[in-house]
Amino acid sequence: MRAPLSAVRGSPVLVVGLAMLATLVAVAVLAPWIAPYGPKEITGDSFESPSAAHLLGTNEAGADLFSRLIWGSRTTLVVAVAASALVLSAGIAVGLTAGLRGGLADTALMRLVDVLLGLPVLPLLIFVGALAGPSLSTSILMIGAFLWPQTARVVRSQTLTLRQRGFVASARGFGGGATYVIRRHLVPALGPVIAANLVFVAGLAVGIEAGLSFLGLGDPSAVSWGAELQRALATGQSQLGSLWLWWLLPFGLALTFAIFGLSLVGVALEPRFNPRQGRR
Repeated sequence: MRAPLSAVRGSPVLVVGLAMLATLVAVAVLAPWIAPYGPKEITGDSFESPSAAHLLGTNEAGADLFSRLIWGSRTTLVVAVAASALVLSAGIAVGLTAGLRGGLADTALMRLVDVLLGLPVLPLLIFVGALAGPSLSTSILMIGAFLWPQTARVVRSQTLTLRQRGFVASARGFGGGATYVIRRHLVPALGPVIAANLVFVAGLAVGIEAGLSFLGLGDPSAVSWGAELQRALATGQSQLGSLWLWWLLPFGLALTFAIFGLSLVGVALEPRFNPRQGRR
C-alpha cells in the first residue's frame, strides 16, 4: 500500500491527472443531483442567453445546456470504461496466448496483429460506422475491435520476458497448467503494464467516440459532448454573436479536460511501468 501512495506523492503530474479523473467520475455519478434539469427536458425558449435559470443558456430545442454538459460526462465515462474493457480483454487474451504458447500460435496471432496494425483505423471506423448506423454501442464495439492489437503486442512482449523467469518456470515444472500460471503469476506481474495501457486506451476511446459523434455517426438520442458540438455547428447559429461562448466552448473544454486528465495519468505511469523507460 505504501508503494502506490509514495508513487502518487512523488509525481505532481499523476496527482493532477488523478484529481481531474476523480472530478469527472464525481460529476458523472452525481449528475442527477448536480444538474438542475433533465438532459432532454424542455425548460425554455430556443437559444436563450445564459441566466440564473440557465447558466449556459439553451439550445435550439430549449433544453438547458448546463444540464446536458453534466449529463454528457456519463456518456464519456461509459465509453471510457466499456471500450477499455473490450480492448483489454481481447488484447490480454491474444497477447498471453501468443507469448505463453509460442510456436505456430504465436506466429499466427502476431501476423494477425501486424495486419490490423497496418490498417488505417480512423477511416475504417468512419466507414463501418456509416454502414452500421449511428449508435453508441456500435461506436464502443468498433473501438474495441480496432484498438486491441497494440495492447496484444505489449502484453505478448512482456509475457515472453516473464515466462523465462524462475517463478514461472518453477510453476510449470511442478505441473502448473497454462490457466494456473496465467492466473497466479502472469496477470499479477502484468498488472502495472495493463493499468498504464488502460489509461491510454480510455483516453483514445473518449476522443474517437467524440469524433464519431461530431461526424454524426454517434447515437443521436444520446447526450454526449461530441454530439453536442455537432448539433451546435449544424444549427448554423453558433457562428452568430456570442452563442459559441456558451455552447461550443464549454463542451469543447469538457472534452479536453477528460482527455487531458487521462493523458496526464498515462504519462505519469509510463516511466514507472515500462521496463525500457526504466533502463533508460
